[in-house]
Amino acid sequence: MSKATDWAIRHYSADYRFTAADVGLLHKQWLDEVYSWAGEYRQVNIGKGGFAFAMAAQVPRLMEEFERKVLAVYTPCNFDDSEKVIEALAVTHCELVLIHPFRDGNGRVSRLLSTLMALQAGLPLLDFSGIRGKARQAYFLAVQASMGNDYEPMKKVFRAVIRRSEQQG
Repeated sequence: MSKATDWAIRHYSADYRFTAADVGLLHKQWLDEVYSWAGEYRQVNIGKGGFAFAMAAQVPRLMEEFERKVLAVYTPCNFDDSEKVIEALAVTHCELVLIHPFRDGNGRVSRLLSTLMALQAGLPLLDFSGIRGKARQAYFLAVQASMGNDYEPMKKVFRAVIRRSEQQG
């Protein structure tokens, strides 16, 4: 993943507006050597822990909508207000995870996109290593809360991630 992160940091500028195609490209850059389908939307329905992600047949439409309603609004992520940055990170992350466009690697690609957006906002590389144990459970609950457009739990997760990242830097 660090190779894909390095590539993405060099490839995307601070004023870049991300697209659905970029999400696929990030996935491909990272997993192309592992999966022949890297970067391609999944053709199978999947779930995790009894939670069903978007139906595979809906993924292309949902990714187009994600581009129009989320990426076009929140990227480039160069807002002056730190709460707006946190909102952008939380909404973008949740919506991408809920679509789950790929068979594998969705969470990591979502975290990579969040990191690129954070860099656009002048933040350091995001350190997600604190999301384990109770924090991991809070993360999953935050994703589920976003199904009802409640992004406050994920904003709390990102505040903690940013705080940890700034302490590391």
